[in-house]
Amino acid sequence: MTTTGTIDIAGVEGERVNLTLEQLERLGSQVEGGLLRPGDQGWNDAVAIWNGMVATLPALVLQPTSAHDVAAAVGFARDNGLLLSIKGGGHNIAGTSVVEGGLTLDLSRMREVIVDPDAKVVHVGPGCQLGDVDQATQAHGLATVLGFVSETGVAGLTLGGGFGYLTRRFGWTVDNLAEVEVVTADGAIRTANRDQHPELFWALRGGGGNFGVVTRFSFRLHQVGPMITGGLIIWSAERADEVLAAYRELTESAPRELTAAAIVRLAPPAPFVPQVWHGKPIAGIQVCHSGANADADLAAVRALGNPIVDLVSPKPYVAMQSMLNAMEPKWLHRYWKAEFFPGLSSDLLDAFRSS
Repeated sequence: MTTTGTIDIAGVEGERVNLTLEQLERLGSQVEGGLLRPGDQGWNDAVAIWNGMVATLPALVLQPTSAHDVAAAVGFARDNGLLLSIKGGGHNIAGTSVVEGGLTLDLSRMREVIVDPDAKVVHVGPGCQLGDVDQATQAHGLATVLGFVSETGVAGLTLGGGFGYLTRRFGWTVDNLAEVEVVTADGAIRTANRDQHPELFWALRGGGGNFGVVTRFSFRLHQVGPMITGGLIIWSAERADEVLAAYRELTESAPRELTAAAIVRLAPPAPFVPQVWHGKPIAGIQVCHSGANADADLAAVRALGNPIVDLVSPKPYVAMQSMLNAMEPKWLHRYWKAEFFPGLSSDLLDAFRSS
């Protein structure tokens, strides 16, 4: 850490707090992780986030290596009235993981994954990405419910609810969360589950932030893979009516082992898209079938014929989980809106196609 002068940092009441060198050294002596200021080695990686639209800079970053470090940092922020944010994978769309001018805890050094195949449980550090967990659990033919892009952080996904290719079979990510270790605002390290601190556990299961800093997630595991049937099929957007009709037919009759998503967009410059189609309107269906009888269940999609790209085939589950990474690069400016519909009416599909 740069060791000259004082640091001006944002306070919780909107004021500025001036921290002395002695205060920073005292915090540094209480933790094993690194304390970073602008210009220090590793600073750029520590503050980098996925959504360029909401990128901002903190005044100070602490990279804890344990729950003890996190507790010390929370106590320091509380005692000094500092704005505090938590960065897990840095994939949060809203950008709340990095607080402007405040103190950010970058949990990227807490990426331990421990699999208990007999108990079918995996213990996951808060800095882990989805790919870390999938690689470790698939070595035993097991998986939990995670998202669609393997570079997403486990912590943010889980605390927001979390869904992915296995949701129709096994529920949301938080439905598979068995326990957490969490540092609360008083600096205490607590275990929360259905029996211990059940109200805190309930809040953390999809309630978002400000309940504490989770330092360990424990998830239930299921027999999945290592091979599934899945991938992406793309057609010209001129065939969007046919594609969306087939998608509706597919989803209305799909077994729980099959998850499908419709895509209408400009073709990305991904390596699996022919270059002549880059930037042109396309319609597609992304599928993941983790059970038997995949060919029969996907018949409605296959019947469309003549796609631009057909990547649906037997493949490792870990390959399916990372397949969309190339379509979700970092630093782009992201703005998302979502809505729930109980059914896919013709009017809805028409509006979706033309939007």
